[in-house]
Amino acid sequence: MAQYAPTLNPPKTLIPKLPNPNPSFSSISTFRTPKPKSKNFSTISMSVTAGQNQQQHQKPPSLDVLINSARKEEVIGAIKNSSSHCLSETNLHLTVPGLKSKTRGKVRDVYDSGDYLVMVTTDRQSAFDRILASIPFKGQVLNETSLWWFDKTQHITSNAVVSAPDENVTIAKKCSVFPVEFVVRGFVTGSTDTSLWTVYNNGVRNYCGNALPDGLAKSQKLPANILTPTTKAADHDVPVTPDEIVERGLMTQAEYDEVSRKALSLFEYGQRVALEHGLILVDTKYEFGKGQDGSILLIDEVHTPDSSRYWIAHTYEERFKNGLEPENVDKEFLRLWFKDHCNPYEDEVLPDAPEELVRELSWRYIFLYETITKSEFKLPSTEEPIHDRISRNVARALSSLT
Repeated sequence: MAQYAPTLNPPKTLIPKLPNPNPSFSSISTFRTPKPKSKNFSTISMSVTAGQNQQQHQKPPSLDVLINSARKEEVIGAIKNSSSHCLSETNLHLTVPGLKSKTRGKVRDVYDSGDYLVMVTTDRQSAFDRILASIPFKGQVLNETSLWWFDKTQHITSNAVVSAPDENVTIAKKCSVFPVEFVVRGFVTGSTDTSLWTVYNNGVRNYCGNALPDGLAKSQKLPANILTPTTKAADHDVPVTPDEIVERGLMTQAEYDEVSRKALSLFEYGQRVALEHGLILVDTKYEFGKGQDGSILLIDEVHTPDSSRYWIAHTYEERFKNGLEPENVDKEFLRLWFKDHCNPYEDEVLPDAPEELVRELSWRYIFLYETITKSEFKLPSTEEPIHDRISRNVARALSSLT
């Protein structure tokens, strides 16, 4: 039985222009895209009206809160104090009895406990198939965001979660993992070499088995959500069609049909929940595996700012009509900064991300968690070293599972 191992996130994939106190980078992105040439194609009516109709008492996420608020000041202060305490590396196999091996992914360290897998989400930040920085609290945000979505999506699919003994840790069932990542997209966007906008702008009109119409503009809503699966090469993701997945023996037709149906349902549900909270879930990726009983399980992460793009909903239409980038609450602005300052695919050594950029990204991840879950992110104590805390909590959890 193949074991679950973390895989690279596929390329995934701000606010009004304000005076920038640090001209070396733009923490609030105001990048422009060409204005749509025609208004005949479909646009999206995704203001937060739909969410407001259901929840009149809720206001859409405020850009003022994202840019400047008492909560941001509180969180930024904690981020500054924690910058030297990021969880960039773990070695639980040396500190927790019973852990047999370690698999180091881009973001997650996965340990084999025999019956289960212990997945530790670190603060490492990846993009362009590389580690770019360590972001304070990022691992906790990703782990707790995924756990929230795992719980909310059980009506769509079962998942591999067994328990969460620590803010950064999920203990999961072992699975035979499908070597395919199910990327679901609702918009034509992205800045990486394999993003939908990049390939579309280069003239591709059939992508992963999806026929794309002419005349689409960057950031435009697609006529319908699409699946663009990828499979792994040596160190990057390769687009693949449904027919190729089956022909290569990566999945049976029945397995692909079930997983693709679940992936689209998860995305539609995620879009609906996000919109109710004033956000647009733009695209994301899912991974699935087979449990020991043969059932298909959702694994890895769900709708995190690492695996997904999120835009502010109530400003989307106006900005799109004016040829402006949507206001995003994910890591896209970090990718754009690196593309502006280096060639992240070819340069052997990359510049260090500015501290202001790192802090801004950490805040955005926390802002997204609090906006989606409607709960306050619990800032961890710095009294106990995080690796000691994780070791203690994992050891206790594993002893209770045996």
